[in-house]
Amino acid sequence: MNFSNLLIQWYLQNKRDLPWRNTQNPYPIWLSEIMLQQTRVAQGMPYFFSFTNAFPTVFDLANASEEQVLKLWQGLGYYSRARNLHKTAQHVAFELNGVFPDNYKELLKLKGIGDYTAAAIASFSYNETVPVVDGNVFRVLSRYFDVETDIALASAKKEFAALAFELMPKDNPALFNQAIMEFGALQCVPKNPNCEDCVMNRSCLALQKKKVHLLPVKSKKLKVKNRFFNYLVIEDEDMKTIIHKRTNKGIWHNLYEFPLIETESEVDFDTIVTAVKKHQSFDNEINSIAEFHSKSRIHKLTHQHLHIKFWKIKVDGTVENGIDYEALKIFPFPIVIFNFIENDFLN
Repeated sequence: MNFSNLLIQWYLQNKRDLPWRNTQNPYPIWLSEIMLQQTRVAQGMPYFFSFTNAFPTVFDLANASEEQVLKLWQGLGYYSRARNLHKTAQHVAFELNGVFPDNYKELLKLKGIGDYTAAAIASFSYNETVPVVDGNVFRVLSRYFDVETDIALASAKKEFAALAFELMPKDNPALFNQAIMEFGALQCVPKNPNCEDCVMNRSCLALQKKKVHLLPVKSKKLKVKNRFFNYLVIEDEDMKTIIHKRTNKGIWHNLYEFPLIETESEVDFDTIVTAVKKHQSFDNEINSIAEFHSKSRIHKLTHQHLHIKFWKIKVDGTVENGIDYEALKIFPFPIVIFNFIENDFLN
């Protein structure tokens, strides 16, 4: 039995029952594909249900405010996905009368949609004969066929897409695409795959050559930057605090945070006291400054590790535009700040 037949047979016996697989409607398929970029299914599933409940149609999503969208996305990370999702929903709803483009080339023109997502929607919604190439597909094909091409190279995607296209049954491309991604997600996993129980083990070249752990080849390593964030949690006489929106481009764009002092390294109490007085963005007299925790919280992003400390700044009088604890809950925050508000803010 050839690769494609083995793969599809395995898929039909082992596939997960995922809600976006039970429809050809491009709206939920698009939602799921955006949410599952850089995200595990188990983590993304609750968000998928939250979004489809809050915004049953692309018009509902388009008519929501960006803050509503970001709040519902809170904790899923890579927030540019949510902002692009919202802009694309508005374009589809208001410029395309709620109808998604029905082919790969036109889907590529939508904001936030790249090669993989366009191929997935075109395939799953419209059964277009176009291969999907994600990390799972790289891994399965490189191992089975012993392809040593460095997947970090720009040319790699074209090479693997051509191979997948060659293997794909042209009468049912959607089934093949679902199958190969699922196989990579459940069976041909990155570390310690169970090759003994794999339907491909008799014909997998990487297994025969004892190269499973070496493939796929990926040379480019991420350079991680360390950043040091000191959040000033102002507390006035009415137990109100100050937040503002991050308007600069970069991480957490358009999410909310406490006043921030970013430093070159982790700082001690005396240094933060001096910095607060130097960069004070409020008019009130400071009563006291104290750490919420002596250790920094380390929040890991793809290219950055954020070392975060929260400092309680008690001040005289009332702060301008102060908000109370209950009001904080309606704003979209980065998840590390939201967790602080939920667990430590009132301590």
